[in-house]
Amino acid sequence: MSEEAVGGDSGVMALIQRPVPALLLLFVVFAVLGLAIHRAALDGAFVSDDFGYLNHPYTADLRPGTLLAIFDPTGPARLYAANYAPIHLLLTAIEKQIFANDPFGYHLVNVLLHAANGALLVALFVATGIPRAAALLGGVVFLVHPANVEAVAWVSQLKTDAALTFSLAALLAFRSRPGLSTVLFALGLLTKASAAFALPTAAVLAWTWRDKADSHLLRWLCVWAAIFVLYAIPQFTSFGHLGEVEVAAFEDPLVQLRTIAAVGMRYLVMAVSGYGVSAFQQPEPSLSWLDPWWLVALPTGALLLWRVIVTLRRGSPEAAWWVAAAVSFAPVSQLLPFLYPVADRYLYFILPGLLGGVLFLWERLRPRLPDAAPRLATWLVLAGCLLFAWQGAARAALWQGEMRLMLDAAAHYPRGGMAAFLEARSAAQQGDVDTAVDRLRWAADHGIDRFLVYSGDPGLAPIRNTPEFRAFVHELAGRWIEQARHRGHGTQPELRMVALAHLQRGELEAAERVFEQALAVGGPMEPLVRAEFEQLKKRRRGDEQEADHRTP
Repeated sequence: MSEEAVGGDSGVMALIQRPVPALLLLFVVFAVLGLAIHRAALDGAFVSDDFGYLNHPYTADLRPGTLLAIFDPTGPARLYAANYAPIHLLLTAIEKQIFANDPFGYHLVNVLLHAANGALLVALFVATGIPRAAALLGGVVFLVHPANVEAVAWVSQLKTDAALTFSLAALLAFRSRPGLSTVLFALGLLTKASAAFALPTAAVLAWTWRDKADSHLLRWLCVWAAIFVLYAIPQFTSFGHLGEVEVAAFEDPLVQLRTIAAVGMRYLVMAVSGYGVSAFQQPEPSLSWLDPWWLVALPTGALLLWRVIVTLRRGSPEAAWWVAAAVSFAPVSQLLPFLYPVADRYLYFILPGLLGGVLFLWERLRPRLPDAAPRLATWLVLAGCLLFAWQGAARAALWQGEMRLMLDAAAHYPRGGMAAFLEARSAAQQGDVDTAVDRLRWAADHGIDRFLVYSGDPGLAPIRNTPEFRAFVHELAGRWIEQARHRGHGTQPELRMVALAHLQRGELEAAERVFEQALAVGGPMEPLVRAEFEQLKKRRRGDEQEADHRTP
């Protein structure tokens, strides 16, 4: 099959003529497979970021005032989680009303969205010209890929699953129903910023249709661009407020450049082989010119760039898929540094583009290969899918509890923050205060720096009252105060954390002042803040009375 035939109208017409029940049947089959792979996670506990969203002050109810606050592009809700994602908060609030504290329902929704994404991806493959059999195989790879388990089994990744659903549906409807497509694109952006990949993807698709598409698609692309610009304003201010961090190693721009290339290579290897999947990944920056990840990335990146240029010049839809992969990688590439740039869940948006590009490339190369090659390749991919499914089912079991995730992270990254935290707990249980505090400092320097976690962790109880541990937590709370002062701690939740940090340091007057600021700012946490403030005032009155009794 020639590339021109692959990219022609036949693929679109084949999809249009395909009955909707067939797509629904594909969704049902994918849902069954998805439930089988993620079965071990369905009753798993809430972990890590889940609590941040489930206890989010703006997801507690669905009152009009709360909904207005969620969608306010200038309000505090967008700052709470470093992203302007009102649709994600709305979906979480709806889930809370339905499922309350039962994790099963949340997990089930994610699995069903994942199955829908697999089915939509198959449909979009066909719509862009990939033959049905190859498209179906690509959809199965996406469905069973072990890196996608994190995006599905982690409750808080509802944002990832739903954003991709909106994005794929927007691309699928772009040519035939551009108005609906535009609404879906906006919903995707308001769910997660990664949905922005759909804009350049749609633009490249429109380029490949330039001799056939109506000119009105260009006007709709301008609307998409305007929506993105409007969305980017609150998104970038939110990310800059809490998400972006300074990486000391990146003071050397060449280190940052090498790290970007190395991170991209890690994702590519993970996509192809499943190698490198892990919870809480923490690879080091690419400090050396001899870093193999960076070195291998150079020729690989050059080949991918060459392929994009060639397919763009030919007007092939293949280019759209490579562009989709590249644009999906850009936000996590470390162009804008943030903690944990490598994570299984980030591949969720990159993988569809890679699959589409590879499938197109295979269709172009297939006529030049020996007759037995396509059959052998199909069997190899099917064997790989079985291996991926087995690996994915094993990883789904990690989401039964946070300790399993921590152990998985420590096993893959023995020099990471999570490994250091577990070593500190072990040392604390043995009464080795110096080693425990040393390991905690390492963990804090590698992103695990929440002072409330340390002060309340039961594993650290044996050393909690030692001077060394108390001095460490005192220092950590001071770091939190300084960071909040640097970024401008204007929201009520942030002010509350600063007040608690002052309390941790025994700075009662400062804590009282910040609590007063938090109450003056206002917000949905006011009952909790007021209760903590009253408790502090009661404590101060008690201290004053005790001091009076001691005075002769």
